[in-house]
Amino acid sequence: MVGREQSTRTYPEIGVPEPHHPVSHHQQRPEYLEKLAKINTFHLQLFASFLERLRATPDGDGSVLDHVTLLYGSGLSNPDSHDHHDLPILLMGGGTGQIRGGRHIKYPLDTPLANLHLTLLDKLGVIVDHLSDDTRKLDLLTGL
Repeated sequence: MVGREQSTRTYPEIGVPEPHHPVSHHQQRPEYLEKLAKINTFHLQLFASFLERLRATPDGDGSVLDHVTLLYGSGLSNPDSHDHHDLPILLMGGGTGQIRGGRHIKYPLDTPLANLHLTLLDKLGVIVDHLSDDTRKLDLLTGL
């Protein structure tokens, strides 16, 4: 887990000398929104590079990427207002065939993120009845 958004890390290498957290409280200021977009783009580029390394690493009948499940995203969709609805979440990897990929799925507003976590635990064979504020497992992730 990497949680840079709460840190005071700066990104002078991409033209953002201010700390990440204060920039995320952008108050709709164009200059801060631009800097936040640079930080998010930078993080996605790092993640894409990591995915490519996993894809290029052989593992059994495929690659490491074929055999893992990675969750990338945020607990906030709008950090300025601490909005936790409509979260930007990516689920990557083949999950050894446990989750069908190549899709964009939009769940109803107010679907708890814990529903995704509960579903992933189930796919990993960790059976729990309840997790945080979950309401149910996510059916659309299953079904190959």
